Amino acid sequence: MAASGAGVPMRREVLQLYRSLLRVTRQFCDYNIREYSKRRTMDAFRDNKNLRDPSQLSAAFSHGKAQLEVAKRQSLLYSLYPPKVKSIMDF
Repeated sequence: MAASGAGVPMRREVLQLYRSLLRVTRQFCDYNIREYSKRRTMDAFRDNKNLRDPSQLSAAFSHGKAQLEVAKRQSLLYSLYPPKVKSIMDF
């Protein structure tokens, strides 16, 4: 993601961000949070799929990168305090 801050993100960078967000969602201990994060990621990328305006593309990409950092922090936080009882979906 070298040139993403300067202009319009390339397709490769957008796909890399998408995969990174999905990888981070797999790190959540709780099934509900994991599925919610995955669903939000997929919905956000689906909603922004048809963006063509360079300023909107850059804004959406920047927002996605910020969300990736938030998800990484939350994943770390949730791993420090895992749920005491597993969800029935985790069995």
